[in-house]
Formats: sequence, C-alpha cells, structure tokens
Amino acid sequence: MHSLAHHLAELVRRPSINPMGRTDLPPDLIHESRVTDYWEERFRELGVPYERIEVLPGRSNIVAKYIPPTPAKFHYLFEAHQDTVPVDGMIIEPFAATIENGKLHGRGACDVKAGGVAMFGAFERLVKEKPAGSAAVTLAFTIDEEHTFLGIQHLMKSGFRADFAIVAEPTQLNIVRSHKGVARWSIETTGIACHSSRPERGVNAVYRMGKVLTAIEEYAQQLQASRSDALLGSPTISVGMIHGGASPNTVPDHCGISIDRRLLPGETAADAIAELDAFLAAKKLEFRTLPASFACPALKPHGGEAFIESLGKAIDSVKGSHTIDAVPYGTDASSVQEAGIPAVVFGPGDIAQAHTKDEWVELAQIEQAAEVLWQFATAGLRTNNSRLMSNG
Repeated sequence: MHSLAHHLAELVRRPSINPMGRTDLPPDLIHESRVTDYWEERFRELGVPYERIEVLPGRSNIVAKYIPPTPAKFHYLFEAHQDTVPVDGMIIEPFAATIENGKLHGRGACDVKAGGVAMFGAFERLVKEKPAGSAAVTLAFTIDEEHTFLGIQHLMKSGFRADFAIVAEPTQLNIVRSHKGVARWSIETTGIACHSSRPERGVNAVYRMGKVLTAIEEYAQQLQASRSDALLGSPTISVGMIHGGASPNTVPDHCGISIDRRLLPGETAADAIAELDAFLAAKKLEFRTLPASFACPALKPHGGEAFIESLGKAIDSVKGSHTIDAVPYGTDASSVQEAGIPAVVFGPGDIAQAHTKDEWVELAQIEQAAEVLWQFATAGLRTNNSRLMSNG
C-alpha cells in the first residue's frame, strides 16, 4: 500500500491542465486522462467496482464504489475534480512534485489533488478493513471543475443519489457550507472596418466597447451596494478578458469581453445577465449579449445538519477544533446540492495556495484529512444512527 505522499507526487507528475478554451497549450499537458488512468489502476488493484464515464472526447469521470459487508444505513459521496489551472507564471517546476520541509510543491498539489488523495486514503482503508457498520461510499473523480463544471453536472444528471456529499477543496480541514455561485458570459460590440489612415470612414468597435466597460465599472459599484447575503456578502461582477481588432492599421469592426458574475443564493445566470443588459440599454449603448457559457448556483446552508455535526466531531477528534465557513469562490458542491444531495466542502490545504506561482500543500494535513474522512464514514459505530437518519 503506497503512502498518501506517494499518490500525490504521482498525480502532480501527471499534468491535467484545463485549457479553458485556450489553444496554445501542448497536448501532453492538457486534460485529465493521465490522472484518470492513475485512478483506474488504483481501483483495479483494490478490486472495487468502478466506471470510467466519458463526458467529453478523451475526458472522463471515474467513479468507484465501496459497499460494506453489512447493510449500510447511509450512502456518502466523496468527490474531487481531476483538472488544474494552467502553469503560466509559476516559479517552480510545475510537475516535479518536490518535497521540502513537509510540503509537496507543484501544480494541483493544493487544488485539489491533495483532497482527492485524502479521499482515496479513507476509501482504500474502508475497502481493506471492511469495518462493520460503516457507510457505503462512492468515490468520484470528475473533470472540468476549473472551467465549466461539466463533470459534476454530468454525474448529477445521470441520476446519481446519496444521503450526503463531501466535495474536496482546500479548506484547512474546516467545513465550508456556503459559497457564491458563478455565471460567465460575453458581450460584443461591432463596427465598420477601414484603413486606420482614414478612421472617419469606419466605426470603431473598440471605442464602442470602451463605453460599455465604463458603464460596467459603474454598474459594479452599484451592484455591490444593492444587496448583501448575511454569510456571503455582496454579489460582484468583473470583466476578465477583452479582445478585438485585426491589426493596428485597421479600424476594428469587432470587440468582445468576457464577464464573471458571482451569484448569491437565489440568483440565476439569467437574472444576472438581464439586470446588466437593462443597465447598459438604459444608457443607450450599442452591444450584443451572448448566452452564458456556463453557470453554477450558489451553495446555501440546507439540509444534512446531523451529517455535518458528525463530520465536525471527526475533525475535532483529529485536529482539536473546526469552523463552519462561507467563501466567495465556487465549487462542485453547489451542483451536488442542486440535485438534492446535501453537500459541504472539506479538504487539506489553504485556498491561498491554490492557483499560485509556487503551489504547495502540507503533507501532514493530507494524513489528517484521510483520518477525518475515515472516522466520518465509520461514525455509525459511535453515533446514534436513528438520529442521523431522521435529520439527514
């Protein structure tokens, strides 16, 4: 049985960059297949039933199941995504998996291969020890969390159900029960192209977009002041990308921007787009809004209270205390909750290290996370099951 540090190092050495629409990345660095292959080998070694489910060409979720020897009262989902963000700007070798001072460095080490390894550690122990009274556990490694959440949405649309779900993200071994949702879409402006020596003969789409951007900056301030959630604060909007024109000596006839909107509970992508469109239209600006490229809802506290209490007790027994937090970023947990499964976010590592130029995770936290998940999965040996059933 390999150590958790060994598994994490092997995964970090297998690039799984999500290109997020980019076309300039080497084929041997993108997508999740190398990581999926690794998990498939581990599941075969364990002898557990599993499925490799293609979601996009060459990109597959992989889902394994542990069924205890005695009938299980509960069924839990442990879920982690396989993809990472790109490596631009990193100051360490992204895929070397260097270990120094108890920390493993590399792209994906913190977000979220460490969390997946911790889940596998607990899962492997269940399979090998087969403790009586434990829960049934489905372990799912999904694709595309860093871009459009297609992996987890595909799993939920398949009809998968469980009593409770834990989604891996770096939370410093605390519980995240609420987070914002996200919607992303594009706005375009058009013009009339001509030679830049006679700009008066054309219509500059970039200038038109400049007016749109100024208005969005004004809208962003109004949006933050308009409403607030007690846990998550205000909704936000940001323009993250802009592109337009063909050459410096041509008046551009097109320009586009990409928008990121963070949603509060109860908000939808359609609502967010319509609200901004109305604001821009009132200023008589010329623009065209494209449909949302993707959206995921906010995660709100709802259901599973007794399971969360049990998870908290497991954390306390391992590290002494825990907090229940709300965060501004999105995760797969909201798609799980939207399908009717109470879900929280939990894992080793600090979100401050995710996506960074020298990404790392403390190896000790991975061991702790695996122990927490083991204790949670076997909590039926130590807790009042009837109470969990009535509240779950």
